Amino acid sequence: MERKAYLLHALSPLHAGTGHAADVIDLPIARMKATGIPIVPGSSVKGVLRDARRPTSGGANDAKDKWLATFGPETQNAGDHAGALVVSEARLLALPVRSFKGTFAYVTCPLLLRLAQRDLGAAQEHPTRPIPTLQDQQAMVGPQSVIAHGDRLYLQDLDLTLVTRERSQQDVKRWTDWLAPLVCGTGAGNDILSKRFAIVDDDTMSFLWETATQLDQRVRLNEQTRTVDKGALWLEESLPAETILIGLMEADRSRRPELLNWPAADVLKFAVPGETALQFGGKATTGHGRCRLLPAA
Repeated sequence: MERKAYLLHALSPLHAGTGHAADVIDLPIARMKATGIPIVPGSSVKGVLRDARRPTSGGANDAKDKWLATFGPETQNAGDHAGALVVSEARLLALPVRSFKGTFAYVTCPLLLRLAQRDLGAAQEHPTRPIPTLQDQQAMVGPQSVIAHGDRLYLQDLDLTLVTRERSQQDVKRWTDWLAPLVCGTGAGNDILSKRFAIVDDDTMSFLWETATQLDQRVRLNEQTRTVDKGALWLEESLPAETILIGLMEADRSRRPELLNWPAADVLKFAVPGETALQFGGKATTGHGRCRLLPAA
């Protein structure tokens, strides 16, 4: 079994929904049941990858065999064998939140970092990084932060106390040294993450992932009158652009008869050969769901 962590970086609002809900928000996003952490289901990620890697009609049989071995047969032949690729949900890692200084912050918390470190450790791709301990209403930022206001951090209407010890700033830097090149690239002047990365306490973060998502009010027009249909007003929830999520992919050996000796590492390379821009979730015709999917190494 081979494992690889991956990142999902939202370039536009991302709506991976669960259908209608009897709540204030008519079309909510998918969340983990116990924690409420926003996710993109693994089935959605795998389905998008399957479509993106589908061989062109008339292509070589070898390409089609690899595609079927990786993602599994078509529905009518689903009982032939299992696909070799397993994709976990993409779980929130950092949420963009409006900041009093620096415009906005990429906000995470010790719980999200610990879950991310578990995935990275399972993929054996990264050393262990420090997980900070924070009291209620405390936050940490890096040494070059542009979102700090003295010893305070203001996120939306929240007033947080900054932990300003040098060791704390270096702990933040160890996370941004890994994440910033992946999200922003390595070109000079491209790094907007390191200066805006913040770690807040778990309770504050749970408040933010419930209240700092994007809400869009939508209507449906009557074709004859060109006015709003009666009752056709609803709220859609999305993760805002610049949200970062992390997940894990696993691959076993191929079970397709034509490729029984195809190794698991090659399955992962076939599924995600490198960084790619894809459409995830719903509301594509309104510009939602444009994301970068990239290996987390």
